[in-house]
Amino acid sequence: MNSNVLISGAGVTGLALAYWLDRAGFAVTIVERSAELRRGGQAVDIRGVALDVVDAMGLLDAARALRTQLKGMSMLDADGHETQRTEERTFSAGRLDSDDIEIFRDDLCELLIGALGSRVEFIYDDSVRAIDDDRDGVSVTFSSGTCRRFDLLVGADGVYSNVRKLCFDNESSDVASLGMVLALFSTPNFIELIDWQLGHRVGGIGYVIYPSHDQRELRIGVGFAAPEPPPARNDVDAQKRAVAAACAHLRGDFPRFIETMYTTDAFYYNELAQIRMPSWSKSRVVLAGDAAHCASPFSGQGTSLGLVGAFVLASELARHRDCAADAFAAYEHRMRPYVNLNQGLVDPTRQGPIPDALMTAAKNGIDLNDLLEAVQ
Repeated sequence: MNSNVLISGAGVTGLALAYWLDRAGFAVTIVERSAELRRGGQAVDIRGVALDVVDAMGLLDAARALRTQLKGMSMLDADGHETQRTEERTFSAGRLDSDDIEIFRDDLCELLIGALGSRVEFIYDDSVRAIDDDRDGVSVTFSSGTCRRFDLLVGADGVYSNVRKLCFDNESSDVASLGMVLALFSTPNFIELIDWQLGHRVGGIGYVIYPSHDQRELRIGVGFAAPEPPPARNDVDAQKRAVAAACAHLRGDFPRFIETMYTTDAFYYNELAQIRMPSWSKSRVVLAGDAAHCASPFSGQGTSLGLVGAFVLASELARHRDCAADAFAAYEHRMRPYVNLNQGLVDPTRQGPIPDALMTAAKNGIDLNDLLEAVQ
């Protein structure tokens, strides 16, 4: 009986998976390295069949109420002067007349946490340090020194997954670098930007700026070529210096953003990569979301992939409750064509938005009708 599950990672995928597993009668524990829900971060998109999953969770209206209210965007030159504007789309959300929901990551996570049952256990400020999978169960040692045993372990801990590193043999070949860095940080909204997005993309560097849902702060994303040598993953000061160096030529308001970046704790930095694995599971350990199949932010589909994947994995575990191998095989068989479509969207050299036809095919590229009917 595969009834006791540990999920590593309290992001969108981990929280959605906890919801469905708890609903199916599994005992669920989530371990998260942060001390609490991480605030800040970029707006994410719920698109296509992922909207059906959120609807089945009973959260569609609440998600729509929290969506960003952007009315359009302006493209700026290096001096901060507007070169063009549109009220039809934004960089972050795509077409504004679509049914897609753009919502800030932290707002979505808070919504998912609120939907969880009281039986879901959270362990904050800790992480998985060692894994002993003996095929009858998984013994996990946490960084705190605590040891516990679970029937199954799910790595939903992001593109640079700790669970993947500990359990799978081909880590270096699974991570396909895109040669770009994405830095995200928050600042006060001192330029009084209201319901509008600013963007810039010239000469290998791009940024996007937009206000938070309450308009009080700005969420800023900066993308640029990965520096050599790269700053250490835990050296935030060096990462901030790398962002400042890449943006040194930008003028207008941008120097003020960089100055504020040095004092904010709401800062995220990572080299962009896709995860392409021959298998997403090994014995009683399975990966989900970005840990298994990151398509990168260039796809605009990471959150939808995570929501759909969490639903499919939980559904297959419920349908094959006594055989993890069968559940994992069914999960991967159903998800991999959908993942392939979305990873195929990514072309870092593309200057404009993803063509609508490609995006429509990718975001609807999986049939969930039989699984959705089972949970109604």
